[in-house]
Amino acid sequence: MYQLIRYICCFVLGASVALSLSISSSEQTPPKSIYYDADYPLLVDVIDTIETYYVDKVDRKSLINAAIKGVFDKLDPYSGFLSEDGYQALNNANRGEYFGFGFEVATDDGQITIVTPFKNSPAERAGIEAGDKIIKFNDTQVDETNFQSVLTEIRFHSTHNFAINLTLKKTNSHQEALLTLEPDVVYIQSIESQIIDGDIGYIHLASFQEDATDAIVKQAKEWQNIALKGIILDVRNNPGGLLEQAISIADLFLEKGKIVSTNGRFFDANEVYYASNQSIFTNIPMAVLINKGSASASEVLAAALQENHRATLVGETSFGKGTVQSIIPMLGHSSAVKLTIANYSTPNGNYINEKGIDPDIEIAISSVTDLTIVPIIDSENLLENSYDQQVASAIAWIDGR
Repeated sequence: MYQLIRYICCFVLGASVALSLSISSSEQTPPKSIYYDADYPLLVDVIDTIETYYVDKVDRKSLINAAIKGVFDKLDPYSGFLSEDGYQALNNANRGEYFGFGFEVATDDGQITIVTPFKNSPAERAGIEAGDKIIKFNDTQVDETNFQSVLTEIRFHSTHNFAINLTLKKTNSHQEALLTLEPDVVYIQSIESQIIDGDIGYIHLASFQEDATDAIVKQAKEWQNIALKGIILDVRNNPGGLLEQAISIADLFLEKGKIVSTNGRFFDANEVYYASNQSIFTNIPMAVLINKGSASASEVLAAALQENHRATLVGETSFGKGTVQSIIPMLGHSSAVKLTIANYSTPNGNYINEKGIDPDIEIAISSVTDLTIVPIIDSENLLENSYDQQVASAIAWIDGR
């Protein structure tokens, strides 16, 4: 009897192990369609046929690149293939330094729009402004149908230190301007800050790069012995960056509440982010400056502070980019795919894509100045060298609290 029980136990254990291995194998093996899709051999056959029989010799790599380009032409303009150089440039930009022309673009109403020119970049030195439309790149007419190929060409020119010609429709005058840009090293400093009017802390957040949260925490520590009357956070002409940094910075200023929700097709793209109960600059008024160059992560931050009643937004309606991109390295290669994986919604459940976020106090750029780029802070008084009505309005709002 004892021997029989031992046999039964061994059988059950063996069956359990076999079942476990079977389940493990099925979880780790990608769906069959990924490798055995009926159309995949057709694509390979088409490339083989062209390579073998086409009248002119065609490099196989160029055919594969063309096929990849065709795939991304079917997606949104924020998705794309990053070559080794492009992938490295993006990583460098997230660390605050890269070689290029110094501007961010996006599609807006079927046109390619400058989101922001970075400070002291070739783009800013040439007079490019947020809201300018790119009409031509070199001799190529530009629209959303060739957006990805133009971006690829711009990256190619920067990588190989080639100049580019851009024909722009200016945001204010609507006149056309032909500009020539030479690539250069672009340094992006996360924040610049100073005390204005004696007791108001001003922080200009230029980009949501890797050190952005740490930079604001460091600044808060430097101001901890100052009796601040208010805080102005300036995200004008900030094109975005790392979503995790936007969430972390929002968390710095919020003691509670939802920050943002993301929604996509696969499990990990669906997240809801909430604030922790520790925050900085508590119990003092806060104004956030936004304009049409405030996009993506800037809008996540602005909406979180506005809808949780932590800050008043001053300026213009923001750009309206409500999607989330992920960088997915290609295994065995030095390239990556930049892919839109989710939409995001504000704490109140609003989708702002192609709509933007409306300010609480609207100060249109046309009523401020013809300059849409705020100069870097290099004097003791922000308003000494250029009158900035949006900053002045934020100060007036804080003084009236």
